[in-house]
Amino acid sequence: MTQAIENVSDTAFLVAGFRAAEAERSDALFRDPLAGKLAGDHGRKILATVPKRFLGAWSVVIRTVIIDSLIRDAIANGADTILNLGAGLDTRPYRMALPESLRWIEVDYPRVIDLKDEHLAGESPNCALERIKLDLTDRAARRAFLSDVNASAQGVLVITEGVTPYLTESDVGALADDLRELDKVRGWIVDYFTPEALNYGRKIRARFMQAAPFLFEPKDWFGFFAERGWRTEAVRYLGEEGERLHRPMPLSPVTRVWLGLVRFVMTPERRKALLSHVAYVLLVPEDRTNRDRTPQP
Repeated sequence: MTQAIENVSDTAFLVAGFRAAEAERSDALFRDPLAGKLAGDHGRKILATVPKRFLGAWSVVIRTVIIDSLIRDAIANGADTILNLGAGLDTRPYRMALPESLRWIEVDYPRVIDLKDEHLAGESPNCALERIKLDLTDRAARRAFLSDVNASAQGVLVITEGVTPYLTESDVGALADDLRELDKVRGWIVDYFTPEALNYGRKIRARFMQAAPFLFEPKDWFGFFAERGWRTEAVRYLGEEGERLHRPMPLSPVTRVWLGLVRFVMTPERRKALLSHVAYVLLVPEDRTNRDRTPQP
């Protein structure tokens, strides 16, 4: 199969393509009118290479709903700055109802920022939007930038949607340490995958995403962040959220029939486990959880 994805940045076009496809549904869970514009021909080319069994489209839709909800809760509880690290082709500042006073900062590689500046030049965001060109793996530049943001904010929610899986353990650890040092950070939204989900995804992704492998696979995900001073405030599993939204995980007919047969003898714990392989987790700095907590949705 043709490998249309040549680097990690290309995954942003895939995500934008999935969001554009959702907007065309009559029962869309959100509307993203700018996603198709950003995905463009390159995004459509990438989508054409996606295997039918790949659950990416569904997971992008559900994770979008989850993160939207966490953002709204953070703003309601006093966050005045949203820091989207590795923002890709996200358009939340345009499609979400946001306070005009909210400061939204997008950070990504120069080529990604240039593309968004060009294609969204005629669009008006719903808040105060800034875009910063920065290689997040350049720690010295990152630390200087984060320090500046921290100095001018009152409450920061950090988003790394679809970012940490592509970083090494060392890089994620360094980012966790750097964010932990910022006294204005109130929460951090991070991707979570069980080992089973990583194994399954590795086999599927090898068919069309060899240039963008997942690298972050700690033995104890929650322990990894706890050791660095981060407390788990909320865990929103895609499987459970999909059920709640009446948009369950798309399964093959055979798997659907099998689950229908065994669900009556399946324990509640086993059923929950089947829905709990991928999540978005809200982390909060440990020593500030009792002082400035972002409530669990």
